[in-house]
Amino acid sequence: MSQIQHILQNRILVLDGAMGTMLQRYNFSEEDFRGERFKDFPHPLKGNNDLLSITQPQAIREVHAKYFEAGADIVETNTFSSTTIG
Repeated sequence: MSQIQHILQNRILVLDGAMGTMLQRYNFSEEDFRGERFKDFPHPLKGNNDLLSITQPQAIREVHAKYFEAGADIVETNTFSSTTIG
C-alpha cells in the first residue's frame, strides 16, 4: 500500500488552493513574466503564470510554502495552461 493510501485510511488529505489567484497578489509586470530568458520574445507574456516557474521560481516556492503553512498536505504543480509537446 502506498504511503498516500495508508494516510487516506485514517484521514482526509488537504490539497492546495488556487495558484493563479495567489500569484496575482505579486502584481508581476510584463518584465517580471519575461525574466532574462524571455526578454526578447516577440509576444506579450504577462498573465502566463506557467512561465513564472522559470522566471520567478522564488514566488512559486513562496506560494507552495504558504499552502503548506496553512495545512495543505499536497501542492500541485504550477502548470495550469500547460499542454503536451507535439
